[in-house]
Amino acid sequence: MKIKVLIWLVFWTGMCGMKAQEKFAVDFNIKTEPTEEIDFNETSTGIFILKKINDRNEFTNKTEYTSLKIRYETGAYENFENLNQFNRIQNKFEFSNKVSDAAKFSLALTPTVSFQQNLGISDINILGRFQFSQQLNSKTELNIGIERSTVFGSPKFIPTLSFTSKLSEQSSILIGFPDSKISYSNNARNKFSLNNSFNGSFYNLDNPVEMYNTAAKISTSQMTTALEYERNMDKNWFINFKGGYDFDKKYHLLDDNNHKLYDFNTGNGYIFSIGIKYKQ
Repeated sequence: MKIKVLIWLVFWTGMCGMKAQEKFAVDFNIKTEPTEEIDFNETSTGIFILKKINDRNEFTNKTEYTSLKIRYETGAYENFENLNQFNRIQNKFEFSNKVSDAAKFSLALTPTVSFQQNLGISDINILGRFQFSQQLNSKTELNIGIERSTVFGSPKFIPTLSFTSKLSEQSSILIGFPDSKISYSNNARNKFSLNNSFNGSFYNLDNPVEMYNTAAKISTSQMTTALEYERNMDKNWFINFKGGYDFDKKYHLLDDNNHKLYDFNTGNGYIFSIGIKYKQ
């Protein structure tokens, strides 16, 4: 119990210390991805808060809970069917500073807890990012940085690079790694986007699986290409739909040192998600 209280304090410290917020959002999303013998179903909810301190400095904080449920085809993976439900809690606290009219940097810390059912202090990992942004002209910005993330299924340091450009009043483009996006709005209420992203996660196991070595966690990763539609229902409420395809889908059992012990060979799969968001 003391461990759970400590972990929740870590995640909520940033949010509870912020007063008179300028922006606030809550979202809820459901995503499903069936593959040939395994279905991945994910539910997530998050709370986002932004505090603008002055013209040059701002803080953002997002706390998110994700539940992953895995359903195996009957008889396909009899030894692993108990590996069917996992949980993740993340708190991303980010500070950005505009050092000049054309340049800014941002620093993000993301304590993350990834576990099966029983939550413990050893399940905490610290992820994060440092990024520098340079405005090249009135429409184009260069972003370069480094982050510790799980886009490849385990915590790793990776470089990040992207260009963002406003093509017109209705459209914009982001090209880079690990995310790229083309967005278009035909009016104030509709927004369409084509996204490509590398993404992944891992979860610690309650009971290690004994193989030729001991498996201590599961890992998932993929490259997702998806078309998304967001609709502004009224001043504060938004709904979104996303459909796409996961390429290079990986689902592995890992040891404590993130070495692959078992490959489920899921194959690729289509994804569909629906979400609702409240913003003010």
